[in-house]
Amino acid sequence: MTQPPPCQVCNATERRIYAAHSGHALFECAGCGFVTLDPLPDEETRAALYDDAYAGASGGYFAKVDKKMRRARRRAAHIASKTGGRGGKRRRFLDVGANGGFMVEAAREKGFESVGVELDATSVAYAREHYPSNTFFHGSVEDYARETDGALFDAVYCSEVIEHVADANSFLGAIATLTRPDGLLYLTTPDIGHRRRPKDLASWDGFCPPSHCLYFTEGSLRQLLEKHGFGQIHSRFAWKPGLKISARKN
Repeated sequence: MTQPPPCQVCNATERRIYAAHSGHALFECAGCGFVTLDPLPDEETRAALYDDAYAGASGGYFAKVDKKMRRARRRAAHIASKTGGRGGKRRRFLDVGANGGFMVEAAREKGFESVGVELDATSVAYAREHYPSNTFFHGSVEDYARETDGALFDAVYCSEVIEHVADANSFLGAIATLTRPDGLLYLTTPDIGHRRRPKDLASWDGFCPPSHCLYFTEGSLRQLLEKHGFGQIHSRFAWKPGLKISARKN
């Protein structure tokens, strides 16, 4: 029997079946409660999932831009209030998984130099057309970390993205590399351990394999963040089954 891969969060090798549905199996780490899809989608499958994911920028978030911008402005105001000045230098903001650039633009309005990283080329084209005062990078955050000039960010925003990646350590490691010491990370993701998560996993909108590969509890996400050098971790109340986490780079 093939030995299962070690847990991405705590490196434990003991796990148990968590759920199976429509040919997809989820396994829970016995050590930290982190839940992962196995097998994970290969690179070709993942690339197909993010090729024009929003029907030519007409569906999903793009169908309700005004609502999306109102929420982005509220979150940008919160992040700006938690991000101190830099002796007259302009603060820098990075959105990992920038979609159509809504949060990037909202942060620019709050005085940040704003950059967005996005895998979907159609979304990047939309963002560049509608919010040309910002910078948008087409690719993964790992690609961006390798290609950037080394300038660090005072605030990094990552909303509903980490659950899509196959390698949480590569992903969060790149984010940590790009974050200034004492910089703020604001991260959201579905919460598989939330008390209001439907008992019938298939009826939960957070469960959508293979698009969603990784499923966190608050405890497992905190452990992963600490592993990559983030502390002062705070969780905001979420009525729906989701995590809203802010953390500081040590």
